[in-house]
Amino acid sequence: MYRLGIDVGGTNTDCAILDEDLKCIGKVKSPTMDDVSEGIDVAIQKVLKETKIPTEKIRVVMLGTTHCTNAIVQRKELSRIGIIRLAKPATTAVAPMVGWPEDLASKMMAQSAIVSGGYEYNGNTIAEIDEEEIRAVCQKMKGKVEAVAVVGVFSPVNSEQEQQVAAIVEEELQVPVTLSSEIGSVGLLERENASILNAALTQTIIQMIQGLKQALSNNHVAADVFICQNDGTLMDLEKALNYPVLTIGCGPTNSIRGAAHLSQLEDALVVDVGGTTTDIGVLKKGFPRESSLATLIGGIRTNFRMPDVLSIGLGGGTIIHLKDELRVGPDSLGYRILQESLSFGGTTLCATDIAIANQTNHPVDGAVSQKMETSLINGAKNKIRELIEDAIDQMKTDSQEIPVILVGGGSIILPKEMNGVSKVIIPDNYDAANAIGAALGEVSGEVNSVYSLEKQTQEEAVAEAVEHAEQEALKAGASKESLKTIFVEVIPLAYLPKQAVNIKVKVAGKLDFVMI
Repeated sequence: MYRLGIDVGGTNTDCAILDEDLKCIGKVKSPTMDDVSEGIDVAIQKVLKETKIPTEKIRVVMLGTTHCTNAIVQRKELSRIGIIRLAKPATTAVAPMVGWPEDLASKMMAQSAIVSGGYEYNGNTIAEIDEEEIRAVCQKMKGKVEAVAVVGVFSPVNSEQEQQVAAIVEEELQVPVTLSSEIGSVGLLERENASILNAALTQTIIQMIQGLKQALSNNHVAADVFICQNDGTLMDLEKALNYPVLTIGCGPTNSIRGAAHLSQLEDALVVDVGGTTTDIGVLKKGFPRESSLATLIGGIRTNFRMPDVLSIGLGGGTIIHLKDELRVGPDSLGYRILQESLSFGGTTLCATDIAIANQTNHPVDGAVSQKMETSLINGAKNKIRELIEDAIDQMKTDSQEIPVILVGGGSIILPKEMNGVSKVIIPDNYDAANAIGAALGEVSGEVNSVYSLEKQTQEEAVAEAVEHAEQEALKAGASKESLKTIFVEVIPLAYLPKQAVNIKVKVAGKLDFVMI
């Protein structure tokens, strides 16, 4: 039984095949195309040709993609949406989508309404929903929207009203409905923003999944298919269709997970160097550390989970400027490196040229090492070293030295020794860490909710949250014996009365192949 991992990036589509022992037996890198499914098709053809594995022996396929991220950033393939906020009379002062970039808001929003409803922090009702009011709103939206986001005040504490409204919307409009209680955490506006984005990505994820299915069919691969989430775990196609926003940020996450597997480390910094940027993430217990800050996506402030990743303008194609003084980037040749860099016959000096200068043997296929002054090479390397060491310091939580795992095709530009780093590890198959991370195949369950400690202890509340997260992981396809708690976080909510705490729990486990 084999696994096929696919990671679609802005420049390249990577494929890797893992065997039953999760060893990489074949990998390819192929250009990403305007038609993403065509690029996936070509990459699958190449990896099958290289490995010569019969397609019937591929049991599961895992895909990580930037498709949804690109749709938001590029303002394309987004659904027209309706927004129903259950908030009257509590929170009517700020309308939905206030502060959004005008070009994005105008492309997405068709109708919005603030109606009666909502809860207090402890689940007590602020106001009951009015079914006639909801049906009247739906009539105004009919024929104008392709998806609807339903957002209730404190719905992560009690989602009953959102579910009631969703049932009415589905009956009246027959369109996909996003419930904010299933997307973000407590903050209303940020959770609403994340839910709106999720609803707007409905058509985007449908097209992406159809393209993936077509590419697999073209290559006669009949396997169970999973989509990568941004927490380093997987979701089946049904969940992906309901929660496309959870794919945002899965690229760096796949690299972090792949780095953990290839290095056999569970706690480290992962430095993933591409052609244009370097992404630095923190590995904790084998999974990416989650960001504790609100996340900006396409200029929109959201509060759903995202990996804690720092991106800097440093990559294999980063241009080295010599005018006036030596300067590194932040501009890059990107995919043009194969035509415009010195090592490939062009006229522009970039970081890769510096990395392989004056070498008779080097790791870059098709490149010709250039003869350069030692002072230029050392000067550029020192600038690169300063950039990466400063970025690593920003991601560390204390002054202790920590191991760094280098992955990505551009990692040859970085030094093998750095200040503040205990050791630098470059594992085998480092250049395919993203596709390998996609193929690793664990699924998770997560709880992020508010609990009152009036009638139970904190330990009892945490145990309840862990049990709920375990049930969610089992429902997602995890095997019971492999479940492990990734993190437990308890945040006292001092601004709320009655000993309220926000408890976050994540549990993950390996895919149960009996189920699939």
